[in-house]
Order: sequence, then C-alpha cells, then structure tokens
Amino acid sequence: MTSALLTDLLCCLAVLSGLLLLGTFLRAKVKLFQQLFLPASVIGGFIGLLFGPIVMGDHAIIRVSQDWINTWSLLPGILIVPVFASVPLGMFMNSSGKTTGMGGKTAPNVLKAFGLFAAIGALQNMIGYGTNLFFTYFGGGKYQLYRTFGYELSAGYTGGHGTAGAVGKILEGLGIEYWATAQGIAVTTATVGIIGGMIIGIIAINMAAKQGKTSILKKPGDIPASMAKGYTTDISKQGSMGRETFMNSSIETTTFHLALMLGGCGLAYAALNLLKRTGIAAFASLPVWIYAMVIMFGINALLIKLKLNWMIDTKVKAKITGAMSDFAIVAAIASLPVKAVFAYAVPLIVMMAVGMVATYVFVFKMHDVFFKGDYSFERAIICWGTATGVMITGMMLLKICDPDYDTPALADFSMGFSLISLSGLITQPITLGVLATGSTMSNFTLAAILFLIYMVITSAAGGLSKMFSRKAEPALAGDTPSSGSSGN
Repeated sequence: MTSALLTDLLCCLAVLSGLLLLGTFLRAKVKLFQQLFLPASVIGGFIGLLFGPIVMGDHAIIRVSQDWINTWSLLPGILIVPVFASVPLGMFMNSSGKTTGMGGKTAPNVLKAFGLFAAIGALQNMIGYGTNLFFTYFGGGKYQLYRTFGYELSAGYTGGHGTAGAVGKILEGLGIEYWATAQGIAVTTATVGIIGGMIIGIIAINMAAKQGKTSILKKPGDIPASMAKGYTTDISKQGSMGRETFMNSSIETTTFHLALMLGGCGLAYAALNLLKRTGIAAFASLPVWIYAMVIMFGINALLIKLKLNWMIDTKVKAKITGAMSDFAIVAAIASLPVKAVFAYAVPLIVMMAVGMVATYVFVFKMHDVFFKGDYSFERAIICWGTATGVMITGMMLLKICDPDYDTPALADFSMGFSLISLSGLITQPITLGVLATGSTMSNFTLAAILFLIYMVITSAAGGLSKMFSRKAEPALAGDTPSSGSSGN
C-alpha cells in the first residue's frame, strides 16, 4: 500500500465525517428527524446517497469518485469485525470490575428474554425466505430472486444497520457474487426497521398509557427535548464516557481498549489463515468475526481468571464500537446500490411489511403470555425497539415509559441479549453453512427449526419462573401470621 492510497482512504473518511456532522446538525434542528429519533449516521448517509453520484449522476452535489463509493461499500464489512469481536469483552464483569451472577429468580426472566428475542430473529428469517419462495413459485417467472433473498430481513431488523452493513462481507466470504445487492437490501430493511419501529413504538406507548398497561407511565407525556434533539447543553446532565482504567502517562484508556480489540481481530485473521491451510471448507467459509468473538471470549475469561477485570470498562468499549458503527452505517447507506435494490422493490416491500406486522404481533402477544403481570409492556417495548432497530432504539423507547429504568426490563433484557452472542457461536456456523450452499427451502427449514428450539427454551424458562413463584408464595404466606403475632 502506498502513501497515496492511505491519503485517499483518509479523504474518504473525511467526507463521511462531514456527513456525520451534517446529520448531527440536522437531527438537532429538524423536528421530523427528532420525532423519528433518526441517528445522525442514518441522516448523513442518506444525504450522501441522495446528493451523491449514485442518485444524481453527473449532477451530483457531493462529487466523489466511483473508487470512493467502492471503498464506502467495503468499509462496513471491515469495521464490523472489531465491533463484533468486542462483544464478549467485559462480559460477566460489573462496573466495579468484579464478576457478576444471576439469582434464581432472575435467571428464568433472562432466559425468556433471550428465547423470545432469538425466536424473533428466526421468525423474520422464515418470513424472508417465505417471501422468496412465494414470489418464486407464484410470481409467474416475473421475479428472479436470488437463492438467499430473505436473509436480509433479520439482518436488517434484529441486526440493525451494523449487521446489515456486514451482510456483504459475509456473502462475499462465502463466494456469493451478488453480495453488494444483498448488502443494499439489508441496509434498506434496517432503515425501514428503525424508522417504522420507532414510529410504531411511540404509538404503542401512547396507547398502552391510555389503557393503563404501563407500570410507571400513567399518561402519555412529551419526550424530553434533549432526547429528541440528541444533545444537552446542561453540563451537569452530560454523562460520563467511562472509567479511566489507566493513567495517560502510560497509555490512554481508549487506546488500551482499542488495542485489545484490534489485537483480537489480528489473532482471528491469523487463525482463519491457519485453518484454511487444513483444506476443510467449513473453516474457510466461516466469517472472520466468529473467530474474533471466540478469541475475545478467551481473552475475557483470562482477564477474569487473572483478576485483571479492573482494566476493562464496558462504557469505554461501547464508545469505541459506537464510533465504528457510526462510520459503518453512514458508509453503508451512502454507497447503497439503489438501482439494484429497486429491481427487487415488490418482494422487498412485501417482505418488510409482513415482517413488521408479524414482529409486532409476536413481541407484544408473547410478552403478555410469558410476562403477564410482570412489567410485560415494558419488557415488550425494549424487545420491539431492538427487534426492529438496535439496542439503543429499544432503550430509548423503554426510557419514554420507564424514565429511570425502575423496572427490571432493561437489566433482564440486556443479559438475555448478551446470551445471543454465546448461542451464536453454535448457531452461526450452521446457519452460514446452509446459507453458503443450501436452497431457499433449506434456509427456511433451518429457520423454522431454530424458531421451535427457541420457543421450547422460552417455554421451559416460563415453567421455571412459575416454579419459583410457587415456592415464594408459601414463604410469603408464612410471614404474615408471624408478623401479626409478634405485634400482640
């Protein structure tokens, strides 16, 4: 690589930075963007797309070369590796640097949260591949859908823009030539998901408040201006970026965390290249971020074993990965292959619409079933926001009806969400193996099997929850007479 190429890359990032800053400004000033809670990265990405050469051609206001657009399209797949790799870092550690555990009463709720969210992803895959099968067999030959069309629904809805931007890298690694189109479709579903999820979520909160279904919020209120605008000028209310685990005279805390994350990625690439030499296709077909996650689980376990928990602060890690995700999202949207995506407009619209309705019905109905009388709406709203956008979307929706996070919804869902990473080490190799060579029906069948497995896990956790409740009732009943007799 020459200095000219590095300079070109720096200039590419500079344009993306400008789009991010413009998106931040528009989020702070435009009411519509505030009402939709659109991230600056999404706003900036669409500005780059709409006013760039992809949409405007020779009349583009933002003039960039095709090489830059190609770089933007590849950037999400690269940045997502350290983002995924960092997920295990800091797991089972609390803010004081000590390991944490789950009590018997909490564990079933965490498992239910995990099972339901994982089932949603499988359900969305079923809808995606089902749409493919429907248009293939009943479309009269009018729609020529590629074999894996449908995978993008879950990647965009439950995965969010970060995962959607990685779809291209995953498919490219599997040797699938239409990876750029698939990435564009995934980014489209992610955008529709985050906008639709936020709008429907706010409507659902207002309806639930009026019907008395919310535990904390008794009547619909205005969303805080700072949350809508995306910033606060009150310094006393501005949050902290995290603990400084190292003295800057030695190394910056952010530098240490970044070095650990990138070091894990480097080991993952080395492991992948080594395993490729074995000639076993299964090793070569797995994306590098799976190896990175496995390695980071090992690094995290080693830190806990050596009592070096104090080195890691999950807030610092989150800020670093958040910055990477912002650049990945703005790059993915700004390089969206609009013409290729439009070729699949009808099945794409049907898939997204059915996916949104089915996700809504499943989330709120199932949470009523498994969490009845136990903050079911608050648990459902954070799950809904995350299942159509990202974790922060779910947290924002929850904050509207539970401003101080007084309910256990956030804590239980966060731990359940973390289990997705652990289960993914088992399910992802299988899913990607079928994705690489299997038919659309094979992918649909696998999604259906996973859906049933996750629902069995949820039902089993529900049984545990009822068992703990029955055990608690006699103890509570026994306390009442004794407290009364002591007063006589």
